Amino acid sequence: MTKLQSQGREPFEAVDRAPEAQADGFATVRQAHQSEMAEDYVELIAELIETRGEARPVEIAERLGVKPPTVTKNISRLKAAGLVRREPYRAIFLTDAGQDLAEICRRRHRVVVAFLLSLGIDEETAERDAEGIEHHVSGTTLEAFERRLNQK
Repeated sequence: MTKLQSQGREPFEAVDRAPEAQADGFATVRQAHQSEMAEDYVELIAELIETRGEARPVEIAERLGVKPPTVTKNISRLKAAGLVRREPYRAIFLTDAGQDLAEICRRRHRVVVAFLLSLGIDEETAERDAEGIEHHVSGTTLEAFERRLNQK
């Protein structure tokens, strides 16, 4: 057994990547994590407005599985970022920038789900997995997913 291999564990394979390239990859993932909250919120707000006519904080909290104070804090962040607007004691509305982001997220989600379904993944699993993948998929990979889906 080599030093790079632990007993009973998958060995690490040497990757011939420059440290800068690896650092860029980790930076991309950190950036995706930072934008996940905003993307999830605007996508959900757009869905609630379309299906229920409004997006109320209590419904957002219920759908995201968080407490109402968490929603209030995050809505304040989204408002500061120019993605939502809110009037006291009223529902939450998307700004044009928020609507644009919601449409981008919805499209990305649909492509990822369709691709996973094309691999034979069941719908429930594809939807759940797409929630994570959609925030991290690059434009290049998303285009490759679409090309593969269009080959059918």
